[in-house]
Amino acid sequence: MIRTRNGGRGTGRPTLEEVAARAGVGRGTVSRVINGSPRVSESTRAAVEAAVAELGYVPNRAARALAANRTDSIALVVPEPEARFFAEPYFSDMVRGVGAALAETEMQLLLTLAAGDRERRRLAQYLAAHRVDGVLLVSVHADDPIPDMLEQLSMPAVISGRRSADETLVAVDSDNFGGAHTAVTHLAGRGRRRIATITGRLDVYGAQCRQAGYRAALEAAGLAPDPGLTAPADFTEEGGRRAMAELLRRCPDLDAVFAASDVMAAGARQVLREAGRRVPDDVALVGFDDSAVARHMDPPLTSVRQPIEEMGRTMAELLLQEITGRTGQCPQVVLPTELIVRDSS
Repeated sequence: MIRTRNGGRGTGRPTLEEVAARAGVGRGTVSRVINGSPRVSESTRAAVEAAVAELGYVPNRAARALAANRTDSIALVVPEPEARFFAEPYFSDMVRGVGAALAETEMQLLLTLAAGDRERRRLAQYLAAHRVDGVLLVSVHADDPIPDMLEQLSMPAVISGRRSADETLVAVDSDNFGGAHTAVTHLAGRGRRRIATITGRLDVYGAQCRQAGYRAALEAAGLAPDPGLTAPADFTEEGGRRAMAELLRRCPDLDAVFAASDVMAAGARQVLREAGRRVPDDVALVGFDDSAVARHMDPPLTSVRQPIEEMGRTMAELLLQEITGRTGQCPQVVLPTELIVRDSS
């Protein structure tokens, strides 16, 4: 026979009923105190907390979550292939920010890569079974079905980067237009007149905004946009290499490049070096993200800093508010960017 600390029969772990008996209150009162309800007097709360401490009572998280129809877990969904997720500093910085926001909570974070149809179907089944309380969705493409699926399931969700200017989900973004505009204005201010750009995938709204910022800055500087100075890529290093090679073939007299990510700028830098173009003497180079890639390039890369960790933190905080029903509207948070000038420009 196993006896509990107060002499009753049990499993060895103090129960809610034992805490109630020690505090001289009902079981429901103990439950309200443990769950932080304000509908308890201070004297009663103090009595229950003293009983919890004396008995060493530990709440059963699984039972609490079940009673509240909660799982105490959220999913971080990245609709990108594994190779890109582990290659780009953007994603690790985002995870770091999300983790910081959840560190003081009881929420568990589940990472899901859902690049293909099979992974998306599996994700849909998982979410339909309500195995998580909410979703953080990072790196959203215009044709991605996951946001619509989240809305159909009425799943609390926050996305990183809007799908359009008319985004319907809660979203956290950086000032992509302003960051690109500042970068290109900087290049024009340094006397560069043949300024090219390597875009990200243009089915991503953020990439569209960076391209729009590039064009607006050229016009503001009195430089006519030249379609030949724009090359699309896919936010990868190899994509940056291919785009840079195409730009040099089309416009060998270019004297500056704005790449829409540091990783693409690194690929462009390799091609420029192989072509005998000196950075920044012959071609100035600017990236976007201000990741570790920028700091470790030769020469160090001028880059637009977007607060990626802060974006992750803000996303997680907004999702927690959604889960607990504390949001009254659909906020669209846009965080500022900053140009960090280094030797490449």
